[in-house]
Amino acid sequence: MTRTITVAALQLPLPGPAQPNIEAVTALVEDAAAQGAQVILPPELFEGPYFCQVEAEELFASARPTAEHPSVVAMQALAAKLKVAIPTSYFEKDGPHYYNTLAMIGPDGAIMGTYRKSHIPDGPGYEEKYYFRPGNTGFKVWDVFGTRIGVGVCWDQWYPECARAMALMGAELLFYPTAIGSEPYDADLDTSRMWRRAMQGHAVSNCMPVIAANRIGAEGDANFYGHSFISDEWGDLTQEFGASETGVLIETIDLDRAAKHRAGMGFFRDRRPQLYGRLVEDI
Repeated sequence: MTRTITVAALQLPLPGPAQPNIEAVTALVEDAAAQGAQVILPPELFEGPYFCQVEAEELFASARPTAEHPSVVAMQALAAKLKVAIPTSYFEKDGPHYYNTLAMIGPDGAIMGTYRKSHIPDGPGYEEKYYFRPGNTGFKVWDVFGTRIGVGVCWDQWYPECARAMALMGAELLFYPTAIGSEPYDADLDTSRMWRRAMQGHAVSNCMPVIAANRIGAEGDANFYGHSFISDEWGDLTQEFGASETGVLIETIDLDRAAKHRAGMGFFRDRRPQLYGRLVEDI
């Protein structure tokens, strides 16, 4: 019997405040579940506007411990109600420390574990190093619905090491919640094509589907460019949005087909980790 899983990526404007944003995500999660989705991916930090455009100390007040965070609590109740898994991105406070964290919420509503974003950007309009410590959890994978998935967070999506690490840990699908858009220092720079291609490369190199969810719309000086997508194990886009659509992307993925392709390509067979260390020493 062929193994399949149905996944969804959400795309929507998230201008805030918190409760309307959570309600908007909830409505799309319900829509996705009604269409048969089992793992449903909202965008990064969906509770409010993307606050990292500026450095403002009062914004730390929106962080919460995992079990108390409104996004996490709301998605736990929703996951339990709909029997779906929801990778949930949020601003975590852990004592004196702050992280850009993802809670993997399972279909029973329980938190299966958390992943703290490893790669933290720092540049005009994306001042994340002011708010977040680099993650200390290591990369994570989770077993859901008969498969294993890996979830990176936004800036992680540019790093092939992150995707390969999750694949080596047994992931069969890669998910990336994101908040990315315009570059305030260059109005003519549109990274949306690069953004997609980087993740399509992860799909190709690891022979597994990739699911990416981004926000849309104007927030402060930023214009978030959407282009959420689902790719197959060849890196071909099977579902995609442009820059302005609000809605749900749904795809049923043949896991056995992807596994056959992954075995046949031999990328994992032909790895030479014993050589990589020597190459790094020579640099």
